[in-house]
This record gives sequence, structure tokens and C-alpha cells, in this order.
Amino acid sequence: MLELILGGARSGKSRLAEQRAAGSGLAVTYVATGQTLDGEMAARVAHHRARRPEHWGLVEEPLALARVLREQAAPDGCLLVDCLTLWLTNLLMLDDPARLAVERQALLETLPELPGRIILVSNETGLGVVPLGELTRRYVDEAGWLHQALAAACQRVTFTVAGLPMELKGD
Repeated sequence: MLELILGGARSGKSRLAEQRAAGSGLAVTYVATGQTLDGEMAARVAHHRARRPEHWGLVEEPLALARVLREQAAPDGCLLVDCLTLWLTNLLMLDDPARLAVERQALLETLPELPGRIILVSNETGLGVVPLGELTRRYVDEAGWLHQALAAACQRVTFTVAGLPMELKGD
């Protein structure tokens, strides 16, 4: 099963994804895309680590997400990817502008072929005003296009607001 959980900052999307992964009855591997480039991000990562059960596996991959998913997916496993917008940011910040398109296409082609359960977490960024800068506008556009493609491919899509899940597609 392929599932996408969207929400704003501090909406409860990661907590919901962790609850669904824990409740799956499968061996869980957490795929973290964030990079601890500063103290604030290190604190966020530490908060997420403290919430996760110790027996969960962990793979940290900021760029080659499709490759890691192919390597880690198993029929008796659940992969929880948190989060796609950090992954997107990592790719946008590279000196290689073509890498984003390559990695995005690889992800979209890989996901339907994976065994087991896959839970993807991402920030919904398109609900506010249009950003002023070129890079931030591109980020919002790329995130929106990625979310549309993923929502079409997923069996379940949930939007989380104030800790409350709203099912958009599926159960």
C-alpha cells in the first residue's frame, strides 16, 4: 500500500505517519531526508528520533530517495519517508539543476513497483500567498507538482490539520 500524508508545519502529519507505521504490524524502517545543517534543524531531528521506537530501522538519505526505497522495501516491511519537502529542498539547493528532475522521475517510477507498505510525509506549501522570490516560487511549484503526481499514484491520501486527519483518498 502506498500512502501520502500531507499537512502544514506542526500539523501532526509525522505523528500520524508514525502511528500508522507502528499499527501496521510490519517491520518499520524510517527514511529520513533531513540534514542537520544548523542547530535548529538538529533539535528537530532529535525530537523526531526521541519519538520513534528504538527497534525501528533508520536510513538517512537526503538525495537518492528512489534508490534507498528500492534497497529497503520488502513485502513484510513498512517504509516511512519523512519528509518529501526536505528532500525536494535538498535537491533544489544543488549546483546541478537537472538532478531534481532525474530524482523525481526515479521516485515516481519506483513507487508503484515497491513491495510492502510505503508511507510518505510531506508539507503542503501551496495554501498561502505566492512567495516573492524565484527560488521559493519554484519550491512551491515543484512541491505542488510532486504532490499531485504522488496523490494520483497513492491508494490513500490524508491531509492533516491541527492534529486531525482528513482522508482525501482511500480509507
